[in-house]
Amino acid sequence: MLIGLHDAEMEHIKGKTFPNYALMKISAYHKAMGDKVEWWRPLKQYDRVYSGKVFDFTPENPYLPKDTIRGGTGYPEVPIMQRLEPAIDNIFPDYSIYPSCKYAIGYITRGCPNHCRWCLVPAKEGNIKPYREWSELVRVDSHKLVLMDNNILASDFGIAQLESLIGSRYAIDLNQGMDARLVDEPVAKILARLKWIKYIRFSCDQQAQIEPIYKTVELLGKYGIKPYRVFIYLLVTEDIEDAAQRVEALKKLGNITIYAQAERNWRQGIVPNKMQLEFAQRYVYSGIYRKQTWAEYLERWQKQ
Repeated sequence: MLIGLHDAEMEHIKGKTFPNYALMKISAYHKAMGDKVEWWRPLKQYDRVYSGKVFDFTPENPYLPKDTIRGGTGYPEVPIMQRLEPAIDNIFPDYSIYPSCKYAIGYITRGCPNHCRWCLVPAKEGNIKPYREWSELVRVDSHKLVLMDNNILASDFGIAQLESLIGSRYAIDLNQGMDARLVDEPVAKILARLKWIKYIRFSCDQQAQIEPIYKTVELLGKYGIKPYRVFIYLLVTEDIEDAAQRVEALKKLGNITIYAQAERNWRQGIVPNKMQLEFAQRYVYSGIYRKQTWAEYLERWQKQ
């Protein structure tokens, strides 16, 4: 069989290098079955085509065959509970289809016990549960591991796996942001002893997370982690003032990095407005938030 793979984000996000985990596993499975696998080309005939789309704002390719097997949260017509077949999910991913990717990716846990209004994870993956040991995820040709767990600190298994990474040759990144409300002194000590690729990431989606982040930064500092190594994902809902207050509170921690994300959920009809995008993309992403309050920025912006 000739298999065609289509990564929707790779078509539309310039310089996109982060791999599609499902497509890598699909590629590995078909190659193990003796099939030929390549990136889909519109004018070529394939026995089967798979398309992965992560984001709902990524445009769909109108030239994909009608019988394309589509997957990912970016396709609203695909059932949210869709999963890879066990034979595919259990296989080691094929990194050769993303030659610019020089690190391993994967999950130690899947799911989340929380049911935040803006998050699809509980509906898609259910409650948190063990998924893989880290030793099953790493590559022999890289000492970097990027974990995509949504709430690893809510799992005793997840915490134990992080602890077992201490002293290994692998540097890690938890790219979804951890919940600071779950960080106590033993957890802070584990996090401080791990090798991080760059940042230690947390989320601040609501006011209730500010004090736990303060406490976490203090605990990490006790074990030698400076604020500049802390990265905060900040959700921006229609309540811009709430987001602005969270930014001002987080700035008091010193030289941390804030990355704002405007709330977006096509399935629930939630699309960010112009002001949310201005706050996330211009005010925060540009770094202006470090020098100006949102009110000061608005005053200057409206005069232009």
